[in-house]
Amino acid sequence: MIDAPVLVLNRNYQPVNVTSVKRALVMLYMGVAHALDGEYQLFDFQSWADLSAELEHSVGTVNRRIRVPRIVVLQVYDRVPVGRIRFSRHNIFARDDHTCQYCGKTLARRLLNLDHVVPRSRGGRTNWLNIVTSCIRCNFKKGGRTPDEANMRLLRQPRQPRWSELVHPPRLRARYREWLPFLSPVDASYWNTELESD
Repeated sequence: MIDAPVLVLNRNYQPVNVTSVKRALVMLYMGVAHALDGEYQLFDFQSWADLSAELEHSVGTVNRRIRVPRIVVLQVYDRVPVGRIRFSRHNIFARDDHTCQYCGKTLARRLLNLDHVVPRSRGGRTNWLNIVTSCIRCNFKKGGRTPDEANMRLLRQPRQPRWSELVHPPRLRARYREWLPFLSPVDASYWNTELESD
């Protein structure tokens, strides 16, 4: 539960990231973000913790249970991040949707690792174009060979992802119904269109 995904919105209610419950609770506690409930009400940490006792999806602390937020809204940040995407395990797993690129199984992170398509022993580089997510079994089967030599086929050729692909990965797009108004372009335009004032 502590590693479950939480949608992060900027203060204009635009999606900027997907983080873990653990990180979202830290952001709430520090006052950097507020939790958003299904009725689109914002809660600071204390009011969220007070609300939490009566609901089923929660995590335990030393002295109470706290409801797991599905969405948090940053209090100061109003930009949509663009630019360079860090070459990290997290982003590689997100690009590949936590799916082994050889057998197609979607697994927990602890059951996945990274594989060099062209092995390093053969001059393969460690970059977006040569690293894929692999289950342990397929990585062991492939060994120090290329996919062709191991008689294995890649589901997709590795490439550097765009920012929007990491914020809106297909598997997370409809993960929780609470996310839908912020990830669907039609719904997002409804929530983010500037209204005329009198």
